Amino acid sequence: MIARFGSGAGAFTTAALLYFGAAISGVAHILRRPRHAAMQQRDRLQLVGVALVGAAIAPALFAWGLQHAGATAGSLLLNLEAVFTMLLARVIYRESLTRQAASALVVMTVAGIVLVLDSRHDGSAIASIGVLALTGATLFWALDNTLTRRLSHYDPLQIVTGKSAIGVVATVLVAGSMHEQLPRLLPCAALIACGVVGYGTSLRLYLLAQRQIGASRTASIFATAPFIGATCASLLEMRIPSLMTVFSGVLFATGVALHLAEHHAHRHRHQPLEHEHAHRHDDGHHGHHHEPPVSGEHSHRHRHENVEHEHEHGLDLHHDHHG
Repeated sequence: MIARFGSGAGAFTTAALLYFGAAISGVAHILRRPRHAAMQQRDRLQLVGVALVGAAIAPALFAWGLQHAGATAGSLLLNLEAVFTMLLARVIYRESLTRQAASALVVMTVAGIVLVLDSRHDGSAIASIGVLALTGATLFWALDNTLTRRLSHYDPLQIVTGKSAIGVVATVLVAGSMHEQLPRLLPCAALIACGVVGYGTSLRLYLLAQRQIGASRTASIFATAPFIGATCASLLEMRIPSLMTVFSGVLFATGVALHLAEHHAHRHRHQPLEHEHAHRHDDGHHGHHHEPPVSGEHSHRHRHENVEHEHEHGLDLHHDHHG
């Protein structure tokens, strides 16, 4: 959809319309949510940096790349975001990299190289540059993911809404300086709708799913999105993908499968900690009591006592260890 309706618009204009839709969706959901922890000044500055990376540079590269490399390649290359996120988390936070995760990283990197070679085989230099632009977009989104980790104790919807608003301002300023023209009314409305659904509502549904089935299962289901996107793109483009594109898709699917098969469980200790963030009392880590009792998600300053236990977990706010 983005490739189709953004074909006549500049890259920064497309990015602005997409994140304008995301901001609309985020504001609508925030108005119905309970109070969360107030953001500190230093974290607001970091949010500006995250917004410039993830809501201005990355979507502009993605929009330009889609216009020149095609939606199928763009959908499959989105899997590289996971590869770059793993590498950046390893470098910045020294997160452990299991053998399975390393294997997935290698397989998905090869898949990306296959797509680059496929674009060169088509004989179009601009298509190759488009693939490189899409790869750059996933790199910047991975940097966005890594830097946003420091803001994870705040309400995600507030983070995304603030990031979207800053991204819109930045991309509108650049688009204006480059004299990019707005698309016609229908493509403009379609791009905003894509932003509402693909960047705003999708996050809302993602968060709701996490509460119901847990983070690992939600991530597993979400990992299928690029392949659904590639299939839809092939149907919209009315052309059969090349054998190398299909082979790349198989490699990406193998890498995702390796990720999903990975399990992380060991005995670990939680040190005493006092902080504020949105939480529930049925997640195994928030057993404090309220008078009167409180159910559902809520936010207040609370204390965690020293506890040692074993269960399957990921690297989240309460499991920021390297074991």
